[in-house]
Amino acid sequence: MTRTEIVEHLRIALSAVLNKEFPTLTPELRLFEDLALDSTSVIELLMSLEDTMGLEIDPDELGPEVFQSVGSLADYVEAGFQKTTV
Repeated sequence: MTRTEIVEHLRIALSAVLNKEFPTLTPELRLFEDLALDSTSVIELLMSLEDTMGLEIDPDELGPEVFQSVGSLADYVEAGFQKTTV
């Protein structure tokens, strides 16, 4: 899966979870400060990504740095896909 496809999946999932349309997402957008993600939304977002992308997320791997920005979350998802294709 390409980086562009990952960001598009994130855009769709964030739009659904936050009940708000995001025409575009930039890597610099901060999930909590700019998009108003909260702890409940994080869980919903992760479940949505698991369902729509077939990604298995290990909660033990999730540090606060994963949720700093759209870019850091995309990095985490991209790394998850690289693990499954190795």
